Amino acid sequence: MSSVKPKYQPNVSGFLSLCTRNYGHILKWLPEHAEVEDCWNVVGEFGTLTVKLVENTKYTQLLELSRYLPTSYFFKSPCARVRVYHDAQLAEVLTSQQIYRLKPVYDYPNLFMHQTDEKYQVNAFLEELLKIGQLQVVDPT
Repeated sequence: MSSVKPKYQPNVSGFLSLCTRNYGHILKWLPEHAEVEDCWNVVGEFGTLTVKLVENTKYTQLLELSRYLPTSYFFKSPCARVRVYHDAQLAEVLTSQQIYRLKPVYDYPNLFMHQTDEKYQVNAFLEELLKIGQLQVVDPT
C-alpha cells in the first residue's frame, strides 16, 4: 500500500466561477466614472469596505480593498489588491496581506506555509469580504 498523496490539480472552472461571482459583487458598487486615486467607502450591515482605485485602463481596473477592524494585536485588517477584468467579467486578487504575488499552485509544505490552493483560498476570502449586506456607497470626507 502506497502512502504517496496524489498531486494537487487546480479546479480551473471553479476558480473562474469564483472570480465571476466576485466581479458581480464588485460591479454593484463600482462607480462608472471613477478616476485613479479616488477613494470611497462601501457600507453594509456587516461592515465597511474602503476602496481605492489604483489603476484604470480600457478593459481593467486595479482596486485596493480594505476592511477596518478594531485595533488588535492578533488580527490585521484585511487588505487586498484586486484586478477587475471588464472584458472577461472577472475579478481576481493579485496581492493580499504580505503575499505580493500569488502563485497558481504552491508546493506543500513550503517556507511560508501557504496552502497548495492559496490563490483559490484568497479569492474565496474576497468573496466573503464582499458579502457585507445591503450596500450604500459613501464618499469619504
